[in-house]
Amino acid sequence: MTTPRISCENISKKYLRQWIFRDLSYTFESGKSYAITGNNGSGKSTLIKILSGAILPTNGKISYLKEDGDSIHEDKVYEQIVYAAPYFDLIEEFTLLEALEFHFSFKPVVENINLKELPEKMLLDGAQNKAIKHFSSGMKQRLKLGLAFYSDVPVMFLDEPCSNLDETGINWYKNEILKIHNQRLIIVSSNQKFEYEFVDFVLNVMDYK
Repeated sequence: MTTPRISCENISKKYLRQWIFRDLSYTFESGKSYAITGNNGSGKSTLIKILSGAILPTNGKISYLKEDGDSIHEDKVYEQIVYAAPYFDLIEEFTLLEALEFHFSFKPVVENINLKELPEKMLLDGAQNKAIKHFSSGMKQRLKLGLAFYSDVPVMFLDEPCSNLDETGINWYKNEILKIHNQRLIIVSSNQKFEYEFVDFVLNVMDYK
């Protein structure tokens, strides 16, 4: 698995007449972990959406670069990334097993793990045939995180990863993230230090107002 780096060149984002952040230049390096922090409403989620390609910046340029410096074509970026956030919807009509089969038809599962093992790894054992619409909010969040953790892709975006998790779920998150934090480019958007205490660097959006 080759991990790209992400280069931001003077990116800015404006909604209506309000600038959320301006002139942000930063490089997210291969195999490193980063936290995006800032006050509530400061633009953390907006920035992580831009980095993932979910939305476009108002100004500036985002580049995904290979180790040799060549650009990864924008049509191929989705193959490199996985994204978990509380506001991203799951297909609620799917059962857990159907959701796993669907997701991993697009993303490779990490080595030495098969789909049948994943419910137990996500603390969802026994819910294999349960429709996701009947999951609790914590179960849904563990599923979202599990899809990210166990996808064999080089870039992982996590926005407020412990939303809706209880103490057991938070401990599970901490254990799982430590297993992979030095193997991928990981970007976490959060104001909760326990969610990103493993990272190498912290970028505060408030520095780009």
